[in-house]
Amino acid sequence: MATSKTRWAWTLATFFGTGYLAPGPGTYGSVAAVLLWYAAAHILAATPASLAVATLAAAIMVTAIGVPASTRTAREAGRKDPGFVVIDEVAGQLFALILLPPDWKHALLALVLFRLFDITKPWPIHRLEALPEGMGIMLDDVAAGLLAFVCGAGIQHLGPHIH
Repeated sequence: MATSKTRWAWTLATFFGTGYLAPGPGTYGSVAAVLLWYAAAHILAATPASLAVATLAAAIMVTAIGVPASTRTAREAGRKDPGFVVIDEVAGQLFALILLPPDWKHALLALVLFRLFDITKPWPIHRLEALPEGMGIMLDDVAAGLLAFVCGAGIQHLGPHIH
């Protein structure tokens, strides 16, 4: 690791230290995002529409902040995509949660789908890793989150009709 760290970037890129947890820091980042979403939905007693809008806004904001934070952290660490950078998992997980009801079954569904697509990186998601610096770090996870969102919405829609 680098001797000089830009505190704001490292704090956000590691999602307040979650990225230092082992094994599987990306999973910890995803779980942290799910738990925060779940808690916020219940504490704020959000309507489905307001929860969806707030989740989308949070996902966009985390992505926008994550690009420069992960760029700076990766540069200072001297690594292309350090495993301890988990702000990308937080953003992707938030995208996966949009429109889902805030119950444990849907939260678990979004978590499993996002991690599946984030780890396997099906085409064309893996191609986004080739983008430069923070864009490559962030956008493959955003794409995995969007794919998880589509699959989760489909499962939610079909679920009541499957016997």
